[in-house]
Amino acid sequence: MTIGQMMLGEFDQEMQNTRKTLERCPDEKWNWKPHEKSGTLGWLAAHVGTVPEWIAMTINTRELDYAPVGGPSYEPPKITNRKELLAAFDKAAAEARAALAGVSDAEIMKEWTLLAGGQKIFSMPRVACLRGMCLNHLYHHRGQLTVYFRLLGVPVPGLYGPSADEGLPGTAEAAAN
Repeated sequence: MTIGQMMLGEFDQEMQNTRKTLERCPDEKWNWKPHEKSGTLGWLAAHVGTVPEWIAMTINTRELDYAPVGGPSYEPPKITNRKELLAAFDKAAAEARAALAGVSDAEIMKEWTLLAGGQKIFSMPRVACLRGMCLNHLYHHRGQLTVYFRLLGVPVPGLYGPSADEGLPGTAEAAAN
C-alpha cells in the first residue's frame, strides 16, 4: 500500500464531513460576513469547496507560481451559490481522490514549490504540502465556516460525533432535528 493509498481513509471521511458542511451554506446569506475584516460566507465556502483542487495540483505538478511575472495571477473559481459550490467540490474531491490513489511513494516524496512572482515562498515534499497546505488548511477553514453557521443560526453539522444542534441519537434533541 502506498502513502497516498494510506491517506484515503482519512480523506474519504473528511470529504464526507466537508460536503455535509457545504450542504448547509444558505444562498440567501452568501454575501454575509461576521466582521469587516472577514471574508463573506460565500467566499469562505468557495475556498473550503475548492481546496481539494490543490491536492491533485500538488501531486500532478512540481510548482505553482500564483502571481507570475508577466502572466495572469491565479484566480480562484467564481462560485455564486450552493449548487455551484457542491458541483465544484464534488469534482475537486473526485480528482483529488484519484490522484492520491494513484501516486507512487517516489512521486509523493518529491519536492513541491510555491512561488509568487518567481520568488520561492516554500518548497517541501509533496506529502508535507498535502498534509499542511491542503488537508490541515481545509479543516481549519471548515471550522471557521461552522462558526459562521453558529452566528447565523444555521444548524452546525456533527463532524466527529453529534453537534449541539443534532444531539445524541435517541435523545429528545436528536428527535427534534
